Amino acid sequence: MNSTFLNQDEFAKQWTSNIDQISSKILQLFFYTKFFPIFSLLFGLGISMQALKMLDKDKLSFSFFARRMLILFLLGVLHIVFLWSGDVLNLYALLGLITVFMIKKSNKLILTLSVIFLFFPFYDQLFEYVFDLLNFKPEIYLSDYTGETVNQIIKHGTYLEGIQLRLLEYLSNIPMLFGFLAPVAISMFLLGLYLGKNKIYDSLDVFIQRIKKPMLLMVVVTNIYRVLFLFVLPGYAIYSTDTFRPVFIKLMVLSDIAMGLFYLWGIGWFWYNTRYKFIVSPLKYAGRMALTNYIMQSFIGLILFSSIGFRLYETLSPSETLLTAIVVFVFQVLLSKIWLKHYQFGPLEWVWRCLTYKELLPIKRNTTPNRG
Repeated sequence: MNSTFLNQDEFAKQWTSNIDQISSKILQLFFYTKFFPIFSLLFGLGISMQALKMLDKDKLSFSFFARRMLILFLLGVLHIVFLWSGDVLNLYALLGLITVFMIKKSNKLILTLSVIFLFFPFYDQLFEYVFDLLNFKPEIYLSDYTGETVNQIIKHGTYLEGIQLRLLEYLSNIPMLFGFLAPVAISMFLLGLYLGKNKIYDSLDVFIQRIKKPMLLMVVVTNIYRVLFLFVLPGYAIYSTDTFRPVFIKLMVLSDIAMGLFYLWGIGWFWYNTRYKFIVSPLKYAGRMALTNYIMQSFIGLILFSSIGFRLYETLSPSETLLTAIVVFVFQVLLSKIWLKHYQFGPLEWVWRCLTYKELLPIKRNTTPNRG
């Protein structure tokens, strides 16, 4: 949110100090593309748990999930319009619709589809063909905008101008959303669905220990490649060729996803195998309010960077951006803990639940038992 896709590369060139160069590498090595796979997997895991409960009671219905996902989709639309163009809730809503059908399928089919969506190498060509077929030209939406005009609108424009820009940004980013993020989301969602269907959470400690060696081997191999990609390959001509660059990038994406899965495994291993679980324990508060915190981050970003707040757009260096992100997340963890002392659900989780069940459910603690 500190710099849009339109101007990111140019904006990044000005930060040449050691601390900013180190911060950029930290972001690339440990953050970029690592947490989206985690969120997608956990979404699949969580929704499968709900589907299984309903299946056991013979109450699993498409209409229930259709209503639940429609509400999530509308929240995503509101998110795009009023806060930030980089929304993924509408994508998750579409994924959630397939839960009713996939939860009854074989483990082999679910895992096979997960692998196919992850490793399929021709998304760019596929979507280019589809866009041509539909005569959809996403590049036209921001063709009249430059980094400078975007800067002026975000920092000094009206809120309505900001809404217009967000809509145009979203339309122009559709190739990235469906050509890059969607395959990762579908693959990880299906993996989460598989884990949930097999009730892996009932013996999570055993499962985590069983996959220890392959996880460690995977993270070592992929991190060797990630370091080569970031620090070695750019110095060779082959890195920039039309033939090999897409291959290098695809391998980097797969390596980043592997790192994200390693984070998830690492937190689980740390929880079950050390005496210091109190270090990661606070994450559960933010996790129980994932939807609220996701939207809240965009709201905080809007206040920090846009004309309705502090107008810090394209003023923060990589080190300042990294520090800001850490401070915001720590604040959200603390706020989530305080909120959940008094309420059963986060505010947006509660709204989503009430609209799903079509009734006003209690939100305060110690009123009625939690509803699935």
